[in-house]
This record gives sequence, structure tokens and C-alpha cells, in this order.
Amino acid sequence: MAGCAVLGVTLTACSGGAAASDKNGEPAPSKAAPASISVNLRGTAAAAGKPVTVTLAAGKLSEVTVSAGKDGMLSGRISADGRTWTSDRAAAPGTAYRVEARDSSGGSDTASFTTKAADKVNKLTLAPGKNTTVGIAQPLSIVFDNPVKDKAAVEKALKVSTSNHTEGSWGWLRDYSGRDRVDWRPKEYWKSGTRITLDAELNGVDSGQGGGFFVRDYATTFTVGASQVVKVDLDRHRLALQRDGRTVMDVPVSGGTPGGDKRSWRGTAVLMAKEGTINMRSETVGLGHTYDKMVDYSMRLTWSGMYAHAAPWNAAYFGVANHSSGCVGMSDANAAALYRQAHVGDPFEITGAETKGTVAEGNGYGAWNVSWDEWQTRSALG
Repeated sequence: MAGCAVLGVTLTACSGGAAASDKNGEPAPSKAAPASISVNLRGTAAAAGKPVTVTLAAGKLSEVTVSAGKDGMLSGRISADGRTWTSDRAAAPGTAYRVEARDSSGGSDTASFTTKAADKVNKLTLAPGKNTTVGIAQPLSIVFDNPVKDKAAVEKALKVSTSNHTEGSWGWLRDYSGRDRVDWRPKEYWKSGTRITLDAELNGVDSGQGGGFFVRDYATTFTVGASQVVKVDLDRHRLALQRDGRTVMDVPVSGGTPGGDKRSWRGTAVLMAKEGTINMRSETVGLGHTYDKMVDYSMRLTWSGMYAHAAPWNAAYFGVANHSSGCVGMSDANAAALYRQAHVGDPFEITGAETKGTVAEGNGYGAWNVSWDEWQTRSALG
């Protein structure tokens, strides 16, 4: 594409002399002079990841349209002097664009260009799932396939809206898998009934060296359900489910054995998934070959393997002592009742003297163990 194209009918005028007229001697109606634009991106291998800039050679722009076929259009703004239009978002990789511009005199011009395809593409995984209902501690969590070096550019593209203007912040962390992750958590637990929407306008954003471009947008919406908190007191060997501040369940449990690697975690963990009946093997959590069991009513609390679940083999210790391999065990009946009532996203607030530490931010959803002031500092946008 030429850097500056001129289209339309070319008009000429002589200085002095009579004005043009029609056959009746009346002045001929004036015709719009052509507009002349230049575009910062040109050709068939233009650089992606940059805003599109359209500049008018003379006069003032009145309208600019930048379309990308089925990928839609780029919105943008005309500068105060009327000479330049700049897109709000960057041009995406591997995309053909058509530019149409009109000036204040009615003249028009067009241009086109195609961006180079991405050498490397970054993708992501969103939680929670779309149109789900979750507990009051569930963060909005994004795990990236590739490293994100330009965290500020990525975070700027993530738009969160809530039905009740909940205060919250993004915070960057390392996921348990070792990948880059960013979570949006409210200052305090969500209010029941809150509706949350994420519009991740990432198409055309470069995640930085080694990460590659994003080549699509993402979106999700979820709703907060009942206000529930599970309180686990490892010193008293009790678990209580509270709903709207009222205790609806209080049962004996047995936590992790004190004095070694079998201790439980403390702090706030978030129910990640209700996995039902699963095979638990000790070697998967670094405890040798001490057990290999099918376990019912399994509720995952951390990526490192801490669950709340049925543990009938440990019945002699319920309410008496902590004697598990790190999980919170209870009777079949009590586990079934908790499994039925608990929601993914419910907080498990775990206290106890003999634990192996606090649940880390990336080991499940441990962001609640970071103070609000510190969490805000983890935003790439300050």
C-alpha cells in the first residue's frame, strides 16, 4: 500500500476569471475535494501490537473506520486538531485491515494493510468457568501458557466489572505449576448475589519476550452464591459450616499428624473442586508408599494435595487427635453432608498450632492470606 493515497474527483481552479456555471448561467454546485490520508502500518507484513494511526494531509477528519472483516472494527479517537485518528487497541497479528476516512469537507480516502502473523502465540486458562455460581472467596484467576514479561500491557487489557461496584485488585503471582498467573480478588469476601464479568481484550497484545502475542479476546461471567464459611479448628479437632453467620453444621474431624510432613496447612484455603471418589496415593505428595486408597466425598483445597474428605479408617481420632496425612478427615455421613452443602469457592479458614505453614497464594487460591495493602502492590499498574 502506498503511504499516501488520493482518491475521488480532482478539481482545479484558476485564480481570477469567471466561476464555472451551468447551461442556465447559474453557478455550478461545488464538489468535495478529495481527502488524502497516510497510515502508520503498511503493506502485507505490518508489525502487529501497535495502535493504528491515520493522518490527514490537510483539513480535519470527521470520521474514520478501521475494519477487520469478521474480527470486527477498531474503535478510536480523533485528535483535538482534527488531523489524526488513533485506535484504542493495537492491531492484531495476521489480520487484514481496511481503513476508510472522511474529512469535514466531505472528501474521502481509503487504505488497507495486513499485519504479520505471530511467531509465537500465548493462551490462557480462566477460572471460574463461564456462567457458574461460586462461593464468596473465589477469585477471578488467569493462568498463562507462556511467560508474561509485559505484565502492565496485559493487565491494562483485563476489564473487570461487578454488579455492585465491588472494590478489588489484580495481583501477579507464580502458579503452583510454575506458570505466570494473575488473580483479581475483592478487598473482602464477595457479597452473595454479586455478578462479575471479565472482558479480556487481549487480541493484539504482546506478552513480551518469550511469551508471544495473544490472538483472541476472552470473556467470562459468574455469580456469587450463598455466603458460606467453613471453619476448621485443628486444635479442637472440629469443623463448622457457617451460612449467613449461622452455624449449620459442627462435626468432629482429624487433621494432619503433628511433627513432620504430614501436618496440615493453616490459613484460608478455597474449595477448588468437588472431585467425588478419587484414588489418593501417598507417593504423589512425597510421602512414600504409606497409603493407596479410594476416597469418597473428596473436596480439593490445595494443588499440593490437601483435601477435606471421608476417612472412616481414621474414626478413632475424630474429635480427639490429628492423625491424618495432611487432609481434614471425617465420617462418611459428615463428609457427605458437607459435600452436599459446600460450594466451589467457599473459604476454609483453618487454624491450629501444629501446622506446616500458611497456604501459599499459588497453592490453590491462597490470596486471602496476603493483606489487602500488600495484595494491591502486586498489581503491575501500581
